[in-house]
Amino acid sequence: MKEIKQIYYNDLGTSFYWKKENDVVMDKVQLIFRETGFYFTKNELLLFKDCIEDSFILNTCCEDCELKNQCHKFLLKTPCSQIDLAVSMEELKAMKDLVEGTLFKIKLDDYLNGVGMN
Repeated sequence: MKEIKQIYYNDLGTSFYWKKENDVVMDKVQLIFRETGFYFTKNELLLFKDCIEDSFILNTCCEDCELKNQCHKFLLKTPCSQIDLAVSMEELKAMKDLVEGTLFKIKLDDYLNGVGMN
């Protein structure tokens, strides 16, 4: 098994960089959610964040529905135009946390290892 450098995780998924020959490959992020893996650039990860926000906006009509947290009727677009995910509102929230947490850690590490170094 290849080695990884974990970025962020929650109950539904994880994100990490792959290591190749003891070097961390930071040009793409591996994002695992349920049984699905995405290998995104940082820009694609930002696009995915926008897709998640759009899905929240499109599905606000379900606020009064008792099944909204377990219903798998929400389609979540991805930066891959051929792939949409069927998710519940609970999973959508977890995906939002996973993507935003990943982006936060990436930005924090970029700052600490760049401008923030003395």
